[in-house]
Amino acid sequence: MKTFTTISLLILIATTIWSQALRIPDNTNLSNTIGRELGITQIEVKYNAPAVRDREGQIWGTTIVPFGYIVLGYGSDKLSPWRAGADESTTISFSTEVLINGEKLAAGEYGFFIAVYEDSCTLIFNKNTNGWGSYFYNKDLDILHVSTKPQKNVGPMKERLEYTFSDQTDDSVILSLEWEHWRIPMTISVDKKSTILEDIVKQLSGALGFDPPSLQAGARWCLLNNLNHEQALSWINTVISPTLGGQNTFGALNIKSGLLEKMGQSNEAQEIKALAIENATVFELHQYGKELLAENKKEKAFQIFELNYKKFNGFWPTNVGMLRMHSASQNYPMALEFAKKALTQAPDDLNKNALEVMILKLQEGKDIN
Repeated sequence: MKTFTTISLLILIATTIWSQALRIPDNTNLSNTIGRELGITQIEVKYNAPAVRDREGQIWGTTIVPFGYIVLGYGSDKLSPWRAGADESTTISFSTEVLINGEKLAAGEYGFFIAVYEDSCTLIFNKNTNGWGSYFYNKDLDILHVSTKPQKNVGPMKERLEYTFSDQTDDSVILSLEWEHWRIPMTISVDKKSTILEDIVKQLSGALGFDPPSLQAGARWCLLNNLNHEQALSWINTVISPTLGGQNTFGALNIKSGLLEKMGQSNEAQEIKALAIENATVFELHQYGKELLAENKKEKAFQIFELNYKKFNGFWPTNVGMLRMHSASQNYPMALEFAKKALTQAPDDLNKNALEVMILKLQEGKDIN
């Protein structure tokens, strides 16, 4: 009985081992993942890359990449597009809403297929992300169809199918499938401001909604991008309120003033601006003057530079502000005087070198701003 039990156990172990698939490296179709960040939008493509393998000129419009829709068999009798890769379904995911060649597509992960033709292609985004290629493709699960123009490359052949990103701007990027002598592109674009604002609101609805620097950063972004004024004002009021320590800093008050101005409350905006300037440090006033000058608001910039110089008795960097003011007025001799004073106050080599360059420009009769 003992012998029989032992033999049965050995048979069971052997059967279990043999029933497992033998794993041997296979370079036929290489598994790949490629990603790109577009603003705050994360884009990721997962695909398997087949090779041409001496089949140049025999890829497109053949059984390898058929044109249009065909019945693939193997238990499926439905017309199916190309799997846009090899083996498992190619998938593509977006962390925010995007536009594909101008057509809206919600955030999410999609099975990706292409109906290929010689002069046009249809890009297909499908709910099923777990299929094996397009053998069990179900058109009822399609979310979006987008047309694009294939491009035939005359350059070197691309042996392996590859997805590539190119021509990225602040709010768009081109994603292309490239293989052999063909390239099938799509333009992915985002409403950058909208997606960033959505992300900021989401973050500030959690723990960061109790963090004054985060609230201030969110309000400042809204001011600079001329969006979401009412909620931004609520955020900055929270920063300033006594509940969180009453941070009546120049930065916070200046943001509030700017938001009130955007909302048409000019009188209150001016009152808050005056309080902000009153609470500002020498460096904050200097930076504010530079910003006004960059916006070509010379009169206001000059007022700030002069105020800073008088309020802080010529302390660094107020002489730099005065030289900028006189240079912008093309009063180069007076600007030179302040530049030389500033040079004696410069706290480090970086500032000294910058001032020496300014002095040379002023001596040549050139504006340093």
